Amino acid sequence: MADHDERTRGLWATTAAFLIWGFVPIYWKAVSAIPAREMIAYRVLWALPFLALLLLWRGGWRRVRATLKRPRVLAVLAGSAALIAVNWFLFIEAVNDGQIMQTSLGYYINPLVNVLLGFALLGERLRRLQLIAVLLAGAGVAVLVFQAGEVPLIALALAITFGLYGLVRKLVPIDALPGLFFEVIILLPFALLWLGVRVASEGIADVGWGVWLLLPLAGLITALPLSWFAYGARRLTLTTVGLLQFLAPTGQFLLAILVYDEAFTTAHLITFALIWAGLALYVIDLRRRPRPSTVVA
Repeated sequence: MADHDERTRGLWATTAAFLIWGFVPIYWKAVSAIPAREMIAYRVLWALPFLALLLLWRGGWRRVRATLKRPRVLAVLAGSAALIAVNWFLFIEAVNDGQIMQTSLGYYINPLVNVLLGFALLGERLRRLQLIAVLLAGAGVAVLVFQAGEVPLIALALAITFGLYGLVRKLVPIDALPGLFFEVIILLPFALLWLGVRVASEGIADVGWGVWLLLPLAGLITALPLSWFAYGARRLTLTTVGLLQFLAPTGQFLLAILVYDEAFTTAHLITFALIWAGLALYVIDLRRRPRPSTVVA
């Protein structure tokens, strides 16, 4: 019964994490009066105390102290910090620019980008279903390029930066929360410098008290879903996590169409249909070869 209860709690926690990531564009729209570059700095500032509290609550400070004695790990985390900062910027900029459909496309493509990165950089074997899935996704992108004349640069950039981020994090022996804590620490001087220059040259932005009151939530939505994901992923199979991860781009997809009235043409329909077909094969491949779940984000 205890194992069943643990799996149930893990399922709820992981589901909640992906739902937050799926509907987080609502928050970025609410604070869109602040430019994306500046918003990244505030996100770093507010994520730090929330991550520190979560580490204190979960007894993670021992792992933080141990990592301080491993300069190689810290050097690799500097690279992952740069990747996640670029990914955060692209996502927020896309949301504010009315490109939520592209963020959805990017995170649908991401699992297949991970497969390609594993094949190209880690020497992993590309299985038949995986190859077909990647080719279907590539065909979907090609349809968008040739029928709509639209190169989904944002989607591809999001998928590639997050894929590389996951790859780098996979190479260092550190858990999700301590890893993100160090990444935020690494980004902190740059955030403070950017905000200092911004305030010195232009003064404090006049965006209204409502936006300023919402800013601390940037830290909460950075730290809390990751904590839930890390908790749940350790209690669920890789197949279950692989299925649940599609909740995030699905939420973004629904927001783009139903809430923010973004364009959804026939070319978009064909593109998404081909990518969904590829993802179905990806999930079938996961079910055939279940492996223990790992946390890399």
